[in-house]
Amino acid sequence: MENKLLGYVRVSTREQKEDRQIIALTEYGVPKSAIFSDKISGKDFERRNYKRMLKKLKKRQHSCCEKH
Repeated sequence: MENKLLGYVRVSTREQKEDRQIIALTEYGVPKSAIFSDKISGKDFERRNYKRMLKKLKKRQHSCCEKH
């Protein structure tokens, strides 16, 4: 059965780490291979990997975002 979860994490700067967000998503059941991430300011919504995730979403599939 195909996993129906995709995950998205974002940090604002290259110095910040997305590790805690990835751990939280994997604990929730999102496979690491299904987690998309961007390192970009929160005010900028030109997020390449976020858009990639949205394109991969299928009917009845869920996305999860983790904020820390």
